[in-house]
Amino acid sequence: MSEPSPQGAERDLFRDTWVRYLGHRGSSSCGAGWGWNQPAGVPPGGAVAASPGLNGPSRPGYANEVGEAFRSMVPAAVVWLSYGVSSSYVLADAIDKGKKAGEVPSPEAGRSTRVTVAVVDTFVWQALASVAIPGFTINRVCAASLYVLGTATRWPLAARKWTTTALGLLVIPVIIHPIDRSVDFLLDSSLRKLYPSVEKPSSS
Repeated sequence: MSEPSPQGAERDLFRDTWVRYLGHRGSSSCGAGWGWNQPAGVPPGGAVAASPGLNGPSRPGYANEVGEAFRSMVPAAVVWLSYGVSSSYVLADAIDKGKKAGEVPSPEAGRSTRVTVAVVDTFVWQALASVAIPGFTINRVCAASLYVLGTATRWPLAARKWTTTALGLLVIPVIIHPIDRSVDFLLDSSLRKLYPSVEKPSSS
């Protein structure tokens, strides 16, 4: 269940609405404490709760997981198309966060840095947490499932494929939050240490 938005917070098209969940998705802290999603009255760099839309399953960034779940039943081109949808979402969200970072009142000298950090952090986080890691995970789960069903049962191929697809779809909401938290930890321990201290996001 998602948490209510902080009073006065602007709804994020890519995080707080159905747009994010056309394909599926969970919770990210990228952008928290940066200023481009700050509630009114909170200065740039102040702590801000993660967007509630990050806490549910379903956004275009997850279209590729759905594509992977159906890989055994559809042409490969359909799966690659789902990756195109997810990648477009990632790019759009990065651009959106950069635009919001640029709109935050701040000295002109630091504006370009704030925008760059916002775009880079959002793009890397989304690419890992919404596309690469979950896509690989669902791919391996479905491949293993199809193999096990093929060796342990005498089910018809169609039944094995449908079971594999159903399992892949059921796993998606289970892996969301663990992957999100893992990517937060990974970026906090690596990339985010390279940002200027004034621009460092908070994953808390």
